[in-house]
Amino acid sequence: MSAREGLKRWHEVIDGGSSLDALSAIIHEDAVFHSPVVHTPQRGRPIVVAYLHAAGDTLGNDSFEYVRELVDGENAMLEFKTEMDGIMVNGIDLIRFDEDGMITDFKVMVRPLKAVNKVWEKMAAQLEKQKAS
Repeated sequence: MSAREGLKRWHEVIDGGSSLDALSAIIHEDAVFHSPVVHTPQRGRPIVVAYLHAAGDTLGNDSFEYVRELVDGENAMLEFKTEMDGIMVNGIDLIRFDEDGMITDFKVMVRPLKAVNKVWEKMAAQLEKQKAS
């Protein structure tokens, strides 16, 4: 399976609301997540799913859209934009897929600094909410 096919599955999950079950189905058990606000990589399907689910709840509002995609071999880069509390957020999802189309590595980069701070604030609240439930 190519990155293009894995990316198609990613878009289906995102368009479907990024449920925990749907995310789990496309994340490799040994996947790694690189956050724009946490300095250590987060390893393993449960934590990667938690972060991606929180990101979907945090960034995935009505203004979220992917504006550019680049695919090369096992890698895909998706540029996104969204607005959070009046702050424009611009970012990149860099995703690596394995031969089965499972996500093995997911890196998020966000700009500008004001947006990074807003993402950190909202993601921290969302992850705490997930822990409580």
